[in-house]
Amino acid sequence: MNILHMKYAVEVARAGSLKKASDVLLIAVPNISRSIKELEADLGITIFERTTTGMLLTPDGEEFVNYAKGILGQIEQVERHYKEGAPNKQKFSISVPRACYISEAFAEFSRTLAKDSAEIFYKETNSQRTIHNMINHDYKLGIIRYAENYDKYFKAMLDEKGFVYELVNEFSYSLIMSAENSLAAKEKITFDDLANYIEIAHADPYVPSMPLSKVVKEELPDNIDRRIYIFERASQFDLLEKNHDTFMWVSAVPQSLLDKYNIVQRKCEQNKKLYKDVLIYKKGYKLTEIDNRFIAKLSDSKKRIFG
Repeated sequence: MNILHMKYAVEVARAGSLKKASDVLLIAVPNISRSIKELEADLGITIFERTTTGMLLTPDGEEFVNYAKGILGQIEQVERHYKEGAPNKQKFSISVPRACYISEAFAEFSRTLAKDSAEIFYKETNSQRTIHNMINHDYKLGIIRYAENYDKYFKAMLDEKGFVYELVNEFSYSLIMSAENSLAAKEKITFDDLANYIEIAHADPYVPSMPLSKVVKEELPDNIDRRIYIFERASQFDLLEKNHDTFMWVSAVPQSLLDKYNIVQRKCEQNKKLYKDVLIYKKGYKLTEIDNRFIAKLSDSKKRIFG
């Protein structure tokens, strides 16, 4: 079915005659008449009843013209969309570790979004899944977290897979626990002090080219007999608030969040292990204005929380 023939039929129905439609379309009457006959033959219906006073729609013709108007209207929308330029859709995607300063940066970043349409993806997960998201699910940015002693393993993997990487933050973990936890009052907390308490831990450590069993042993040492493994960040605060025998190793937490859940943050002088948060994106990818906006908020959040 020819779209032009459909357009001619709609105009003839509106004008009521071939001559009037010809004047609007600037197409010769015989050409319009021939086009409509071809359209009727294609569809197997009679669209118009030819009379001495003009062209009258048949019942089939009325039904067809209603369909045709809808189709032509959609075609016009598509043409207008691309000829006039599609509206700016803000697109942003990032996969990150479960970290309070990063989520706070994302919340602040979300307030900068314009009123234009937006498509934003924010995924909290481990480093392995972040790499997977960027390779297989077209996430544009990622932040991976790993212990400094694994630096060579991660950089080798990132180079092999064609990623650019930039250090965002370097830190040692702090302890958080309920203000009602008996350890909260201690001036100095040691590893031995933690032995009788329940550790909340993320259950998915990962280091490329290393056996999982070795990574787990290094990241989750066996001096703790009781652990609760979780996969998403919100649960950890509920557990810490409700169960006063729990504790967790984390990057710095903002004071507002500590106050909200009645938890405290403490240092353990024995814990000198350094961790890195590293921003990654594919080689050849050019950071957009919206990407840079998020990175600026991330820098602000890091300074505010880590000092």
